[in-house]
Amino acid sequence: INGMPNMNVLVTLGAVASFAYSLTGALLGWGHNYLFFETTASIITLVLLGNYLEEASIESTQKEVKKLAKSQKLMANMIAYDDQHQEQIFPVENTVLKEGDLILIKNGEQVPIDSKILWGDAMLNEAIITGESIPVSKTKKDFLIGGSVLESGLVKAQVTATGKNTVLSGILKMVQDAQGEKPPMQKLADRISAIFVPLVIGIAVLTFLGNYFFADKTVGISMMRSIAVLVISCPCAMGLATPAAIAVGLGRAAKNGILFRNASALESFKNIRQVVFDKTGTLTTGNFVVAGFKSEIDDTEFKKITYSLEKFSNHPLGKSIANAWKTNDVIRWKNIEEIKGMGIKATDEAGNNYVAGSYKILEQPVADNNHNIFITKNNTLIGWIDVADDIRPEAKEVIGWLHDRHITTVLLSGDKKEKCELLAKQLGISEVIAEQTPEQKLEKIAALNAVTPTAMIGDGINDAPALAKATLGISLSDASQIAMQSSDVILMNHGLKNLPYALGLGKHTNITIKENLFWA
Repeated sequence: INGMPNMNVLVTLGAVASFAYSLTGALLGWGHNYLFFETTASIITLVLLGNYLEEASIESTQKEVKKLAKSQKLMANMIAYDDQHQEQIFPVENTVLKEGDLILIKNGEQVPIDSKILWGDAMLNEAIITGESIPVSKTKKDFLIGGSVLESGLVKAQVTATGKNTVLSGILKMVQDAQGEKPPMQKLADRISAIFVPLVIGIAVLTFLGNYFFADKTVGISMMRSIAVLVISCPCAMGLATPAAIAVGLGRAAKNGILFRNASALESFKNIRQVVFDKTGTLTTGNFVVAGFKSEIDDTEFKKITYSLEKFSNHPLGKSIANAWKTNDVIRWKNIEEIKGMGIKATDEAGNNYVAGSYKILEQPVADNNHNIFITKNNTLIGWIDVADDIRPEAKEVIGWLHDRHITTVLLSGDKKEKCELLAKQLGISEVIAEQTPEQKLEKIAALNAVTPTAMIGDGINDAPALAKATLGISLSDASQIAMQSSDVILMNHGLKNLPYALGLGKHTNITIKENLFWA
């Protein structure tokens, strides 16, 4: 590694030296005292056994990773016209689409490829790409990013990019580049070998010179004694010291829902002094809850009006409010309609007009239009509601655990700065870096890595390049396929709950490796 002799050099020297020594003794008939063929076999057997144990452990975890990230080609609804100029819709794989093709994207479907809306309106969840958890409104001539999800609406779109030219392909390219630049982890046994091998060779050379020039021995005897030094100095146990410890560590991790994509990740945990978190889907669950509200009327009446409106909404925010404020005391509307990109509009039996929606529904400007939902009655504002991404219950405890061990925490997200700062304040995170594109995330991780070994925890496609670049990339089991393939470690089933255990296991494995190497 890096031009320095590693564990394999030490093993090869010992095996070759013992074999040469024994072969010479056998050919010249020097007797059984010169035969060490079993030493050669023992060295090779123990080292191969160690390598097998390590590879078997890694392979068992890799099988689980492959199950999690099993690739599935996305199907698209392609629009074509027959000889009667009638519109026909049929399913095709997104890989066969070409620029200019027409596609139909339905409510709840994933956008199959980068495209531009020709007809229709929709609410789009782009969290997997941008990190923004709240859906955004899209209409004619707006661009859609492949991989995002159509939360509500129906659109016809024209394919604008395919293959390597899509946004998703650009992110994949960044992942590959980051993985290529990431230096391989040098094992502790190899670092010891880098010093030990030259030292042993030096002693062997001195043994030959001392016997030949000062002890008046023949060239043959001097050579055999120097080879004996090489044979005796090769510690067979060193071949098992690291693999055995890693095999046990990987096994314990798997039992506790932690999958390691490679063995070096287990060792690299010991160096981590900084942990960077993504926001949406990592520190939060991706489910919305009512964070706060203010009304100009009685709170109970305000909640009743809001629920009576939002129970008819297809918007994720509206649904979350309706679930939170569900009641049997509802207003029966004379008529009600959902206006795409605006909100819900209704009229009661008395002729009063109510609207629930974004700040766009307001006829009069307000001092603060950053709230999520505004409610008006006859064009007069009667209250507003804030909705937030639900924080993972274990997040605060995990952040506190890291701080107790003097590990710095950073929030790195593509979401809005105000939301990130609020979340960081709630959880006690040290630093906030918000409104970052995948390219900027990659640059930030590279800069942080240069200062101190850094772990990155994320779940979206937009996190994948940063995960690949970090000293240690960690993703969750419900993360995107690309995020899992880019990470070194996958936390299964329990969100962030097992992160402290993984860090502790990495440190204890490193201690065990050092103890094994000492006794070896």
